[in-house]
Amino acid sequence: MGKKVVLAYSGGLDTSVIIKWLAKRGYDVIAYMADVGQGSDFAQYRKRALATGASKVVVEDLKDEFVKEFVFKALKADAVYESGYLLATALSRPIIAKGLVETAHKENAEYVAHGCTGKGNDQVRFEVTVRSLDPRLKILAPVREWELKTRSEEIEYAKDNNIPIDTTKKKPYSIDVNLWGISIESGKLEDPYHEPDEDIYQLTKGIDKAGAKPVYVEIEFKGGIPVKLNGKTIGGVGLILKLAKIAGDAGVGRSDMIENRLVGIKSREIYEAPAGWTLYAAHKALESLVLDRETLHFKDLIAQKYAELTYYGLWYTPLKSAFDKFIDETQKKVSGTVKLKLHKGNCAVVGRKSPNSLYKRELATYEEGDVFDQSLAKGFIELWGLPYKGSYKGRKQ
Repeated sequence: MGKKVVLAYSGGLDTSVIIKWLAKRGYDVIAYMADVGQGSDFAQYRKRALATGASKVVVEDLKDEFVKEFVFKALKADAVYESGYLLATALSRPIIAKGLVETAHKENAEYVAHGCTGKGNDQVRFEVTVRSLDPRLKILAPVREWELKTRSEEIEYAKDNNIPIDTTKKKPYSIDVNLWGISIESGKLEDPYHEPDEDIYQLTKGIDKAGAKPVYVEIEFKGGIPVKLNGKTIGGVGLILKLAKIAGDAGVGRSDMIENRLVGIKSREIYEAPAGWTLYAAHKALESLVLDRETLHFKDLIAQKYAELTYYGLWYTPLKSAFDKFIDETQKKVSGTVKLKLHKGNCAVVGRKSPNSLYKRELATYEEGDVFDQSLAKGFIELWGLPYKGSYKGRKQ
């Protein structure tokens, strides 16, 4: 047998062609598939990989680990990239890359490979993660290197080499799916002025199709992690799936953005994350109730950087690890229940409660029972404004 390579295999055209392309060059190809909730037909893809030339197929169910160690860590951080992306695809890449490395170790493989293009973010995420975990492994990226320059050429290659793949259906979009959400790009979406066709959406209903009546949900958190939905204890995977259906039916969870890719270009991206946006809104609302002002404001700065590190493929880095320790400390008192109203694309927090609440009605109220001593305000204002007294004198407005 030739040199062993573990390929991140999706079952699609690119990675199926890669199996044959690598096998023809003397590699012993092991196809690796990670189940992160994409809903793939793994049995069919296993047969396809073996028929195409893979010597072995490894399928791992990573859904629970994905939610616990990646999705919920990002949720605790309130990580959102450029205000519109909850990082579904970006979060899945480090766990898949980790699986590649671990499989390479088990199979005594010298190489790992992926099917990413040279202009996307995923190539960075896969390769940086692999090198962070094991710099000795060699990385192959056939799509960046081979002679096949277009999708049509790949299809012809597949036909010429009897690769069992459906090539009759033209897919105008590039779609990536996992438990946390869906990423959609390419096709007509490459025109940033084109309104997305309704048929691209899989998880969310359009405003005209969403339910006429608002839907209320209650989400209970413990230590920053959602543990109950509408009063019932439920595991992370089940909670996300159930909430995605509820929120998606209400039209909640769509993003349409011009995104700054890591490689320096702008791209038009459509995202669906109905459970993600609902949980994000609930988590932020609970934090506002239980965290002091300085911690809350500083954590907002961390959230942006955390999102960037995730997006840039820097999950397994010292800074990201340090952020996790800080975030875990902030989440110790983030326990309580949030009530949300979902209606025709809108997700509104309408109630929140916590045993750790810092809200004091007797201080906030303007009604009977007010204990706030307003006479202290005059001195406070004098001291607060002292450094700026006369500082604008004579300046033109």
